[in-house]
Amino acid sequence: MNLKLPYFALLFILNVLHAQKDPVRWVAKYTPQRDGRGIIEITGLLDKGWHTYSTKTKADGPIPTSFTFQPAPFYQTVGDIQEIGVHEEYVAAFDAKLALFSEKATFLQYVNVPGPKGGKVKITVEYMCCNDNMCLPPKTIDLWVEIK
Repeated sequence: MNLKLPYFALLFILNVLHAQKDPVRWVAKYTPQRDGRGIIEITGLLDKGWHTYSTKTKADGPIPTSFTFQPAPFYQTVGDIQEIGVHEEYVAAFDAKLALFSEKATFLQYVNVPGPKGGKVKITVEYMCCNDNMCLPPKTIDLWVEIK
């Protein structure tokens, strides 16, 4: 029996499984403030060596990180999303200096909460991530956060 075939099949399967692993884990939380206001904090925790991009990238670069907040009567977004921890770095894959996040990407969305009732808000995140060797295709995920 040829042992090389099962060995290479196993290597192929492990490679595919590794390639499908997402190097970013996203979480969202809500923190109430005073006077019917609050903050939705969305955090991406990145594996070592990986980065994701700002909401404000250049047209010829990677796709920007974007957020879509499902409308609901119990809250309204206020202003643009804010970025915490973004920095500029030269990225050879795009031959450009880009705004990106390494290790941790934090985004804040301020909201008004006009009434006492809250609910769950669906947040759709579209993002792209790269390391020094490759970029993964853009990905879209859904997060849920409870507004109280």
